[in-house]
Amino acid sequence: MKPRRLFIALLLLVVLGGLWWWSNKKQESDARKPADVTTVKMLTIPEDQIQELRFRRGGETVVLVREGGKWRITAPQPYPADPDVVRYLVITLASLTAETSIEDKASDFAQYGLNPPALDIAVVRKNGKTTDELLVGDATPTNSGYYARLAGSPRVVALSGYSRDSLNKTLNDLRDKRLLTFDQDKIARIQLQAKGPAIEFGKGNDNEWQILQPRPLRAEGTQIDGLISKLKDAKMDLAKPDPDAAKKFAAAPKIATVAVTDSSGSQTMEVHQDKDKDYYAKSSAVDGAYKIAGEVGDALNKGLDDFRNKKLFDFGFSDPVRLDIVYNGSLSYSKSGEKWMYGAKTLDSSTVQTLIDRLRELAADKFADKGGGQTVFEAAVASNLGKRVEKVTVSQQGDRYFAQRDGDSSIYELSAKSVDDVKAAASGVKEQAPAAPAKKK
Repeated sequence: MKPRRLFIALLLLVVLGGLWWWSNKKQESDARKPADVTTVKMLTIPEDQIQELRFRRGGETVVLVREGGKWRITAPQPYPADPDVVRYLVITLASLTAETSIEDKASDFAQYGLNPPALDIAVVRKNGKTTDELLVGDATPTNSGYYARLAGSPRVVALSGYSRDSLNKTLNDLRDKRLLTFDQDKIARIQLQAKGPAIEFGKGNDNEWQILQPRPLRAEGTQIDGLISKLKDAKMDLAKPDPDAAKKFAAAPKIATVAVTDSSGSQTMEVHQDKDKDYYAKSSAVDGAYKIAGEVGDALNKGLDDFRNKKLFDFGFSDPVRLDIVYNGSLSYSKSGEKWMYGAKTLDSSTVQTLIDRLRELAADKFADKGGGQTVFEAAVASNLGKRVEKVTVSQQGDRYFAQRDGDSSIYELSAKSVDDVKAAASGVKEQAPAAPAKKK
């Protein structure tokens, strides 16, 4: 064959080969194009039918089983499971969707990081016979999602990064790290021994917190709710455990012991503080001693007065319907509809409201062992449609002011300014100005 013809033949062969390669790549590319740009439903399982979850990541396998309505880790060894984390996992898996379909009938799963997968989650249903298995592989080229598929299905989809991160949990992620595992909604009693006498909190018939010991006292509910919140935050740090925590706990002096009782029983936690002001805790609910957050220790390192209600009146933002005050005479104001009245006289409502606000704000700076002195004023407020009546007497001894509620043995010490504010507001109550006469036409 002549060189010229040979060259032409070779050129045609290259062109045909290029066309064949381009055609195959186009078909492959078309096969990988999303078949459906809308979301792809992957799992639809009633939440109460999910009985067991099995996570495999690399060489780690974690098994969670629902027992009596609660989730427990059974492998690699028994641990309590974090109820909030597992609850969110169940919600996510029960109605799992993918962002888009990548390839409907894939034959090579390895190119997507799905053979073997980076994450394998098996969902066992309550009947014990049905298992749904989710496989998650590599990130997509744009890092906007992750390749995934269901075991037994050739369809490869793109799972959102958010969904993948929600499911990609390690053993430490799944463990219950709380040192106290009480049910916040079912707490009946809290006992705290820290600064001063032992304190016991309980709820009264109105479902409000009260101090029961060392003696019945009004409690500041927000302070106790804050204590409960911090007790929930007492957790072991599994990511950066302190190997010497047990030794440090044993060597440091005890600063508090707390016991929490809910419907399932009581749990206790003992807290120690070392010379570096670090807190270490040991709980009856879990084994071992652990370093805890400083704000948790600070919440426990308190005394009785820190939890007492310092407000003189409990009516809060309820609308009073009657107000009696003895100051520069005995005055009685009552509400009729939207008007405040003094006998038959209509009062300037804004001036009465100022007096109510000053009484509402009246609070102790501290508590005293005894009071006494000359009475400055007495005030009684009826609220809750007249069903609640609170009476307070304020007295002065030297430059100190004391207050006492009817039926309450506590002595509240007040600032001079707060007393002066009430006196000024009481003096400022006045009649409503008469309406301006109509202009003559």
